[in-house]
Amino acid sequence: MEGNKLSLPGAIVFKTGKADIDEVSYPVLDIVKAYLDAKTQITKLRVEGHTDNVGDAKKNLELSGARSLAVAKYLVGKGIDCKRLVPVGFGDTKPVADNKTEEGKAQNRRTDFINAELKGKAIMGMPVDASAPVVKDACTP
Repeated sequence: MEGNKLSLPGAIVFKTGKADIDEVSYPVLDIVKAYLDAKTQITKLRVEGHTDNVGDAKKNLELSGARSLAVAKYLVGKGIDCKRLVPVGFGDTKPVADNKTEEGKAQNRRTDFINAELKGKAIMGMPVDASAPVVKDACTP
């Protein structure tokens, strides 16, 4: 853990420009599943999708939301209750590195997992969706 953010041994990788999860990500996602199985007191985990700034900002925002939903659906398929997951998209609005370099862009293309609710109460009183511009419903078929 880094604060309320889950620290993982690898990134969630997607097909370029798509919300299709690359199978190299499955072992990392299975760690997230095991974490949620072990930490039943975490009643909501926010799945944040982020992109670099290449291309259209609106499309990046939509893509980040679609990717976070794909991750949530993967976890639901592994038995996690959909009500425990809050998939959101931030597009390129929250970079963690400089988008002027390839390395920075790669760091900005990420999926973060944030503990958002503990035993039914929002952590630090923050909105569980972090007021993200795109919020998806993990319970929709």
